[in-house]
Amino acid sequence: MNLSLTQMFAESGWVARLVIIFLLILSVYSIAVMIEKFMTYRAAKKQSIDFLPVLVKCLKENNLQGAVDKSKEFGKSHIARVVSAGLLEFQNQDFAAAASFDVVGAVTRALERETAITSAEMKKGLGGLATIGSTAPFIGLFGTVMGIINAFTGMAQSGSGGLAAVSAGISEALITTAFGLLVAIPAVMAFNYFTNRLERFQIEMSNSSAELLDFFLKKHGASHGAH
Repeated sequence: MNLSLTQMFAESGWVARLVIIFLLILSVYSIAVMIEKFMTYRAAKKQSIDFLPVLVKCLKENNLQGAVDKSKEFGKSHIARVVSAGLLEFQNQDFAAAASFDVVGAVTRALERETAITSAEMKKGLGGLATIGSTAPFIGLFGTVMGIINAFTGMAQSGSGGLAAVSAGISEALITTAFGLLVAIPAVMAFNYFTNRLERFQIEMSNSSAELLDFFLKKHGASHGAH
């Protein structure tokens, strides 16, 4: 079977060869993105699970700087990045001059900015998977159409007719469509899988931001009440 495919590639036209080579490049790229996203998302999940108990402990002890310092040890955690941004913004506020809503607003904006930046970084590469998944079948179909055109052109020039005269050329041409589907299907499946995981990460970042804001509101309210 492998020999047959190799022979078909060797005997195919230059357009079909270019299409197959281009699809091979797209396949290598999509596999690289899949591996990178899998490793990144797995590390983000693991480090976030490990970071949360550390964060809760620091907040209970009112050790905000300790939480910031600890978050640096979990650089791949999406939650650690967002929480750290909120904590730093809260520590930089002048509570004597700022009203409560100013502090909350500043911290909220910092959390939203870091959430957007982290989401954008985690989303890198997914657009490429979506593009490959949607265009690879058409690239393969283009190779097939050109192959069929060449097969019928050769039949017209030779003057021979019948299915036997064009079957070899058509079978060679159809390889590009099959290869296009082979590249597209894993890319689409991976895109949907990683998109669902990214949505869960975004929900986790939003929930963490909301819980951190609640903590700041209680802390800031208590500090104002003490004064």
